Amino acid sequence: MTTGSSKTTRALMFQGTGSDVGKSMLVAGLCRALLRRGLSVRPFKPQNMSNNAAVTADVGEIGRAQALQARASGVEPSVHMNPVLLKPESDTGAQIVVQGHVKGHARAIEYREWKPQLLSSVLESYERLRQEADIVLVEGAGSPAEINLRDGDIANMGFAEASNCPVVLIGDIDRGGVIASLVGTHAILAESDRARVVGYLINKFRGDARLFESGITEISNRTGWTGFGLVPWFTDAHKLPAEDAVTLDRATTAERAGFKIAVPRLSRIANFDDLDPLNLEPDVTVEIVQPGSPIPADSNLILIPGSKATLADLAYIRQQGWDIDILAHHRRGGRVLGLCGGYQMLGRIVRDPDGTEGAAGEAPGLGLLDVETTLGGDKQLANVRARHETTGTMLTGYEIHIGTTSGPDRANPFLCIQAHGGERHEGAVSRDGLVEGCYLHGLFSSDAFRRAYLDQFGVKSSTAYDTTVEATLDALAEHLEAHLDIDALLAAAG
Repeated sequence: MTTGSSKTTRALMFQGTGSDVGKSMLVAGLCRALLRRGLSVRPFKPQNMSNNAAVTADVGEIGRAQALQARASGVEPSVHMNPVLLKPESDTGAQIVVQGHVKGHARAIEYREWKPQLLSSVLESYERLRQEADIVLVEGAGSPAEINLRDGDIANMGFAEASNCPVVLIGDIDRGGVIASLVGTHAILAESDRARVVGYLINKFRGDARLFESGITEISNRTGWTGFGLVPWFTDAHKLPAEDAVTLDRATTAERAGFKIAVPRLSRIANFDDLDPLNLEPDVTVEIVQPGSPIPADSNLILIPGSKATLADLAYIRQQGWDIDILAHHRRGGRVLGLCGGYQMLGRIVRDPDGTEGAAGEAPGLGLLDVETTLGGDKQLANVRARHETTGTMLTGYEIHIGTTSGPDRANPFLCIQAHGGERHEGAVSRDGLVEGCYLHGLFSSDAFRRAYLDQFGVKSSTAYDTTVEATLDALAEHLEAHLDIDALLAAAG
């Protein structure tokens, strides 16, 4: 099955020898590099697995990485840039989002039955983007060397075959074994899939590139593939929003004095890009509290982030003993902020009568806000503008949640959302003013709000977040122009 188009549009797919090799960042950088060359470019990822989602202009949800890649391309994000999004709810099951909207839930073993029908949606979205652009840059998922998943695949070589799209393999030298990973991928691929690979590039190199010249020769000789370049480590990568929660598992405490925000590393953490603007503030330390570690007693603020499975993560908080730490922090006069799922957990009770996020049931919340939440109903998706009630500061953000929250503390709202020519209250503040929560994500990306919020604690903000992201995308594009043969990549694009 192949797509056809009345528009001559090039395309190139980037697959990795493994997860976390830097595919998302490289595609974002190449999107910006090609935009700067005057090309109309669109990013595309057939299938993504992430709980870090963005709300699009066409009111759907896609992976956060594709939203960043759209920004790098100078266009608004669209549901067609990531037509299949899997949002894990447990170790074996996920919510399935197709072209921006929830279509169902499936365990991993059941998902194979979905793939044939999903492929048609993937190719439809791909064709839409081809009609809009000069070139489409496609990002794979995981690795094509996972040949046990090749039957019915829509994320890597299965998509490349269905769309007749050429492939570039990315190897990560920082993790070691890059020669083996590239040559091994060549060896294990079926001949037809191997023939779709037009070349490779190596990412995250540190040191003197001359020392790896013989390595490149070996890879090219053993595979017959063209080498498109050796990309040195991009030191400013941390300034761009990350999608994969594996980055949180590697997070270490920054050696910075000043205001400390402690964030419990939930098992189903979602939309953790809420933390990115705070991470860039020089006088703020965001400490990701890993399982098995207590929440530091010297924290100035505890921020409970979003979750894809609120009841499960509420139980996880208790399992780690973090509920004791949070309540002790509050008794000492410490501040607590909950976002989306974290907001729900701060209330008196969370109910899931229909099993919306897992097994049906209910559990007492942390009891720091006099509200209660019932999960269920349609998912709320919206990009909104709001006012922070305490400071009067305007901000923008997005809603992406299931459930309703009510209770006395809602009478003292955290935000006031501008909607349909009117206003509606959002979130809640406790009677003592120490605990706050709301459903809105992305609020710290607004410089004025972040400045006003931190000023309450005597912390001065000095970061212009959007300006920093734009400058970093430009710097990444220049970095790739210097170290990749982009002309050769364009020539290889089918």
